[in-house]
Amino acid sequence: MFSGIIAAVGRITQLAPRNDGTPTVRLTVDAGPLDLGDVVIGDSIACNGVCLTVVEKTSDGFCVDVSPETLSCTVGLSEPGPVNLEKALRLADRLGGHLVSGHVDGVGEVVRFDPVGDNRLLVVRAPEALSRYIARKGSITVNGVSLTTNTVSGAEFSINLIPHTLEATTLGGLLPGCQVNLEIDLIARYVERMLNPEAEGV
Repeated sequence: MFSGIIAAVGRITQLAPRNDGTPTVRLTVDAGPLDLGDVVIGDSIACNGVCLTVVEKTSDGFCVDVSPETLSCTVGLSEPGPVNLEKALRLADRLGGHLVSGHVDGVGEVVRFDPVGDNRLLVVRAPEALSRYIARKGSITVNGVSLTTNTVSGAEFSINLIPHTLEATTLGGLLPGCQVNLEIDLIARYVERMLNPEAEGV
């Protein structure tokens, strides 16, 4: 589990197919300022909101294996570039954001990214199937960042991004048309399941 509070911005520096004949891709990640002193092989680190398992540590980062399935349903992991990083929570850690599983529910598209003073108004269009889980003043994860929605209209929702978030995550580099990883609030998922136990895909 994660909190959606990004600890550091790292960078995917290399993608290479594994040498075992599988279609899995190995990513090498420069962890930047992320402290890896307590990270061991097998630990989970969220990269752009995707929970991945550390399979190797390097002098300046770590390596993870990513399956074709994961690459097909997420964005930001298929080429070198910056990624939001967060280590998995300990049970005693402070939960500054909200409970995040690191399992991406869908890919959204940035509709607007407008300056509002020092802030930015971010408007994202989510997949239609996810729209019923997104509520005004509710929690949602965008590229691994725990955020609060301001408004919801159909499948579109808006978020106010403060300067700290823009500086401490990759979200400051978004543009209209960019795709982003979305994870809905776990509570919304379980409420839907309890109210509609026969529904598929919940």
